[in-house]
Amino acid sequence: MTATTRTGGTTRTAAGTKARATGPARTALPGATAPALVVVAHGSRDPRALSTVRALLGDVRALCPTLPVHLGHIELNEPLLPDTLGALGDAAPAVLVPLLLGRGRHVTRDIPEMAGASPARTRVAAPLGPHPLLVDALHARLLEAGWPARVPADGAVVLASAGSRDPQSRAGTARTATHLAARLGVPVLPAYASAAAPTVPEAVRALAARGYRRVAVASCFTAPGRFATECAAAAPWIVSAPLGTHPAMARLLLHRYDEALRTVGTAAGRAAPVP
Repeated sequence: MTATTRTGGTTRTAAGTKARATGPARTALPGATAPALVVVAHGSRDPRALSTVRALLGDVRALCPTLPVHLGHIELNEPLLPDTLGALGDAAPAVLVPLLLGRGRHVTRDIPEMAGASPARTRVAAPLGPHPLLVDALHARLLEAGWPARVPADGAVVLASAGSRDPQSRAGTARTATHLAARLGVPVLPAYASAAAPTVPEAVRALAARGYRRVAVASCFTAPGRFATECAAAAPWIVSAPLGTHPAMARLLLHRYDEALRTVGTAAGRAAPVP
């Protein structure tokens, strides 16, 4: 795990990159116990994904030791989200934070439906992207992969994401690409592993046709898995690691939790997604 130090309103990682602070880690509810945080991961057959997600939850607990933090998966790994919510019951409210980077079907339909079918009193937070903290993590991972401090004139980046048919999801990825391009000072082209175009190989070829000879692939994935591996294999130059346990990710999960509490005022809603 990358060590961090806090200076004023900025968290600085050991690699020298900055992760922007986003205010308090959680909103206190006067006279009440804070609602549980349920991190909702997709699930993967790759065993590295589950170990990465568990480590990330450990980072969240380290930032907020008194906050109850639970894990639920949409599919493929245990515990599944319905089982996690069933164990919570209706005794205390919970905020579900998707460990997903865009507003696709899982965020707009699957998670609210699972939550609505449970006895738990829940609120579904926004997905992690787009957000400046996500750009911080992407930038840091590119630097770790060897992105040069001096911007190459023929450099460009393909932002590799899972993909979705939902236009809101693609719009969010495009916004993340725009912000990462502003941070790097080079073109950043969004590309997808499934369900949307262009694919990562297509984006690499498009940039090469425009004269960019050093094209990096930025992995916009929360953990290792099939999509991350396939996109990495298409990289003609450097490829960054999945975002995993970068310090900005734990802070972003807590920010979405806090944001959901501020939106609802109390956490008594039933599976209502945050706008």
